[in-house]
Amino acid sequence: MKITIIAPTEGIVRTANEVLTKPECSCPGKIEVVFGDLESGLEQAYRAVEGGTDVIISRGGTAALIARHVEIPVVEIAVTAFDVLRALKSIGTITGTVGVVFARRLLFECEKLGALIGVSMREIYMENEKIEQDKILAAQREGINIFVGDAFSVRLLLEQGIKAFPIGSAEDAIMKAIVEATKLAEVRRREQEKAEIYRSIIKFSAEGIIAIDKTGHVNIFNPVAEQTYQICSSNAIGKYIGDIIPDDKLRECLISDEYESEDVKHIGSRVLAIKRIPIKLNGKVVGAIANVQDVTQLQRFEQVVRQKINKKGLVAKFRLEQLTGSSKAMNAVRERALQYAATDTTVLITGESGTGKERVAQSIHNLSRREQGPFVAVNCAALPENLLESELFGYEEGAFTGAKRGGKSGLFELAHGGTIFLDEIGEMPLLLQARLLRVLQEKEVMRLGADRVIPIDVRVLSATNQDLAVLVSNKKFRTDLYYRLDVLRLQMPSLREHLEDIPHLVKNFLEKSSAGQGKIMGISKMAIELLQRYPWHGNIRELQNVIARVTLLAKGPLIEETDLRQELPDGENLIKLSSAGGDRLDVVEKQKIEQILLEEKFNYTKTAKRLGVSRTTLWRKIRDWENNSCN
Repeated sequence: MKITIIAPTEGIVRTANEVLTKPECSCPGKIEVVFGDLESGLEQAYRAVEGGTDVIISRGGTAALIARHVEIPVVEIAVTAFDVLRALKSIGTITGTVGVVFARRLLFECEKLGALIGVSMREIYMENEKIEQDKILAAQREGINIFVGDAFSVRLLLEQGIKAFPIGSAEDAIMKAIVEATKLAEVRRREQEKAEIYRSIIKFSAEGIIAIDKTGHVNIFNPVAEQTYQICSSNAIGKYIGDIIPDDKLRECLISDEYESEDVKHIGSRVLAIKRIPIKLNGKVVGAIANVQDVTQLQRFEQVVRQKINKKGLVAKFRLEQLTGSSKAMNAVRERALQYAATDTTVLITGESGTGKERVAQSIHNLSRREQGPFVAVNCAALPENLLESELFGYEEGAFTGAKRGGKSGLFELAHGGTIFLDEIGEMPLLLQARLLRVLQEKEVMRLGADRVIPIDVRVLSATNQDLAVLVSNKKFRTDLYYRLDVLRLQMPSLREHLEDIPHLVKNFLEKSSAGQGKIMGISKMAIELLQRYPWHGNIRELQNVIARVTLLAKGPLIEETDLRQELPDGENLIKLSSAGGDRLDVVEKQKIEQILLEEKFNYTKTAKRLGVSRTTLWRKIRDWENNSCN
């Protein structure tokens, strides 16, 4: 920050410079002291403003003159009773009445001050910084021949041969003015920063913004509004809105403070969604603002979102017979899927990421009586809350700015007669959980902005890699919804729980891979053994990615252990441990689990999460170790 002190007397210049040398005078910016009285002081003020000064400090008539001609704050050095007393002391022996001449009213009454010290004083206030001859003559007729006053008044009195003494300013008065100016400068800088933020928001907004004052004249017309209406802001600011955009309806917001309007307009080849609202201050309408959005762009964004949500279409492509693996764990999954397909009850599919939860959901749908109906899959964590709500439940025309004309069906409506699969259900916001619960209970949905319900016939399958019971206890998931979803449960095993299926999975990946039909013809036994020693926290998806990379990089004709070692994290450690045998691997795993259990104070939920396994898997491992120790 920068502060300029414009002193009307050389004495104040000296005093101000002395104040600036004192340790207690601290300012985070720069303070400059210059001499200037009235017109010369005003010239100094103009130069200071051009130089970036935030606040000006001056005194008396000079301060008043500067304040009327510059836009930055001006702090006046107050004239104190002590300043007057010091001026009286400079006179020496006082006989008769002393005239106190100042261009502005003082903050105290000199007559009362004189009564306290036994000196007769008369205060003479001069308007417009001019000594009025009549007032001086009247004072002299009353016997006042000695005057004290501000710099300008004293100078004029001396020029007329009248005895006059200047009133100076003490250090404490200048110090107070500096403190006040510093505070004002800080506030002004903060306000400037806020104003710049608002200007940037308006300037770089992707939407058109038009604002008018209470008389209907434009005070904001941002670049997007310029482009939309093909009107330069310089030709819009300050003009009456009706002269710029005759049918804007923005003026109606000024008529009634309850008015609020949203509509769609065609301008050329573009369709615009416009929302208008009144601006209120202390309950009174002081202006209005219009927000203009290009519906064409909104529709393009909606299309991208729809493609992301429904990129697999409304058809379940995966069938149960395509589920790879003959292990006990995978056979149990098939058996449960067959049983659950025969009912219409909700199913909660749990398991770590990459275990194939959506594939099993598609399999259940294709085995059910709803096979010919739609299969709609939506990832609850992929979209923000407002978009997820409108996608799930749909909306009516005009429900919000940019809403599609005619409204839009929600995914529950699209899934009518079929199945909806809610992936990552644990990420659904609590507000939407309440709406989902009502859909499950009432078998009907209500679009956003609608006043009627739509009956639906939809089976709900959901999936999560989180422990919903923990989310419920942490109040991040509704208890009633949890029990609605968790009627039937299907736990997908981690790949670590059916390592014997890895050879079948790898063979399946190689057969489907285009690279697998070329130089890579298979995988060696040692490579398979290495894959079965790897922890696979990413499960089947991670295995598939590793095989895809190796088939591109391996020389062939078989994928060897050395090829995998370069692609697997900690591959070298797995090789070294292999010489120790399976018992050694169990010991290492057991030590790791025991260490994490201690760190988590035997909280099995947190331990399982850190290990990347389910609580069931963790309990099974601990139980197996305990049984082996007993044997």
